[in-house]
Amino acid sequence: MSYPYQITSLEQYHRDYQKSVDNPQDFWGSVAENFLWRKKWDKVLEWNFTEPKVEWFKGGKLNITENCIDRYLPTMGDKPAIIWEPNNPEDRVRIVTYNRLHKRVCQFAQVLKNNGVKKGDRVCIYMGMVPELAYAVLGCARIGAIHSVIFGGFSAQSIADRLEDAQAAYIVTCDGAYRGNKDIPLKSVIDDALIGNKTVKRVIVYTRTRTPVSMIKGRDVWWEDEMEYAETQVEKDGVVSFPSEEMDAEDPLFILYTSGSTGKPKGVVHTVGGYMVWTNYTFVNVFQYQPGQIHFCTADIGWITGHSYIVYGPLSAGATSLMFEGVPTWPDAGRFWDIVEKHKVDILYTAPTAIRSLMGFGTAPLQGKNLSSLKKLGTVGEPINEEAWHWYDEHIGKKQCPIVDTWWQTETGGTLISNLAGVTPAIPSWASLPMPGVQPLLVDEKGNEITEKDEHGMLKGNLCIKAPWPGILRTTYGDHERCRTNYFATYPGLYFTGDGALKDDQGNYRITGRVDDVLNVSGHRIGTAEVENAINMHAGVVESAVVGYPHDVKGQGIYAYVIFSGHHGDDASRRQDILQTVSRVIGPIAKPDKIQFVNGLPKTRSGKIMRRILRKIAEGEVSNLGDTSTLLDPGVVDEIKNGKL
Repeated sequence: MSYPYQITSLEQYHRDYQKSVDNPQDFWGSVAENFLWRKKWDKVLEWNFTEPKVEWFKGGKLNITENCIDRYLPTMGDKPAIIWEPNNPEDRVRIVTYNRLHKRVCQFAQVLKNNGVKKGDRVCIYMGMVPELAYAVLGCARIGAIHSVIFGGFSAQSIADRLEDAQAAYIVTCDGAYRGNKDIPLKSVIDDALIGNKTVKRVIVYTRTRTPVSMIKGRDVWWEDEMEYAETQVEKDGVVSFPSEEMDAEDPLFILYTSGSTGKPKGVVHTVGGYMVWTNYTFVNVFQYQPGQIHFCTADIGWITGHSYIVYGPLSAGATSLMFEGVPTWPDAGRFWDIVEKHKVDILYTAPTAIRSLMGFGTAPLQGKNLSSLKKLGTVGEPINEEAWHWYDEHIGKKQCPIVDTWWQTETGGTLISNLAGVTPAIPSWASLPMPGVQPLLVDEKGNEITEKDEHGMLKGNLCIKAPWPGILRTTYGDHERCRTNYFATYPGLYFTGDGALKDDQGNYRITGRVDDVLNVSGHRIGTAEVENAINMHAGVVESAVVGYPHDVKGQGIYAYVIFSGHHGDDASRRQDILQTVSRVIGPIAKPDKIQFVNGLPKTRSGKIMRRILRKIAEGEVSNLGDTSTLLDPGVVDEIKNGKL
């Protein structure tokens, strides 16, 4: 098997990039020819960024699961599609071949059908990192149901909000999940989320941890019972079949909720055709994937990275994807390296946060570990700092493995800017060159293109994209206006990423971080407004303001300034109460790292909180706060400075 669209030289990259910009219709049409279509498209691309409206492979008919599974059965049915490494290294590894994946996905598609799920219905999936999560995702895609995976760390309230927004009628979950030395009671969180819910008809529960759970008659069913019955329906005389639903290229494939600059998460919608082509194209090219290689992406499928580079990208390329249930530091900090050695991993794709965390343990956990199978390394989720890049290069790649520093977002579906492993140059802490089809632009606050270099000879500005790529989001679920205002209204005619960037003379990009009210904590985006809303729900909190500050491991930490009333408890217990509140409302992932109690916040006379000042104080830049004389109460700033944690 080969990939005719795989870029194999720097010259070819420049040629393909130019083609993709000059004639996107021809370029992407020729890439898309390499997939299974029930009916070919009428037009490759139609778009405007004003509404916004983007349509790729318009009129094309397909099913993504046929492209991820069925087409590989005749030649690669016995090859591993998924290798599952359990949380406990003593437990049995599961090898899921393409044949087995086909059978399980067909079975689960039948289960969904038996339980009343139809094309277009929304199915919420809240599971641990088990192969059944992949079966559930692909089973939904098989019948044309829209899946919405929720990360296992979110609270009942966060799930309830997402269920309501998506108007989901079906849930797939586990009794519990293993994560390091923790058992997470997923089903009981779902039960809490369903109090007062009027839309959910069925909850399908997979047994993983044997945690006692409440099963409500008429609503809750066991995965195992449903699958056993479905097996008799999809398998006749050893032949497994379940017809896949014919989908339009622009039909929604999934909704994935992401934080924005307002309190309410928004449901990013990706569609079948463009997303499939984009995740496959970027997977094959960024990682320079070769048939037979084992690709280990350490993300959770609850995030976009897992959707694109554990499930859809690798499987649509006929790859072997390694899926890990646990965490990198349990039972010790050598777990990743044990997995690489045990499974002879070729490609390791992880987050800078994980690398920095493992750096903290030194090189002792690496002693005696054979990492010689590694050929390519990658990072994702946030810009990687140079120190972590060099540690990764030296100690993990032994200076033999190219490192791809991939920049992308939930909204982009797959990688937008990255070097291609061993093909285009890698520059430590630079994402480097845009993928074919991606046309970045740096603009100032007014939307004018930046043309003047800074003192270091760089262009520096807000990062926008001026034309669509196949994996671009199509809308935010149930609220297209929110999609327009969030991404396309700040700079008319452009997609605004929310990030700042530098650009050098060779056209390389370095992402400098968020320029809006969104934090990037451990590679996960969290809106400041969302955290403030959660803090303000605590009975004793009058008002709060949240900003980011540099954090040695997470990249960005969460710093909260809180005005508290009443005399309940001391500062330490108040902090614990606030952290507990944030955990209950959003989940532990959003807990502030620092909470400073203050008597007031720096506000303009119109009442706007000056977060710029708070950010500088949190970052330790207390001598350069700019003009504070226009504030309602300039004295507040000195008090906050003096109380800095």
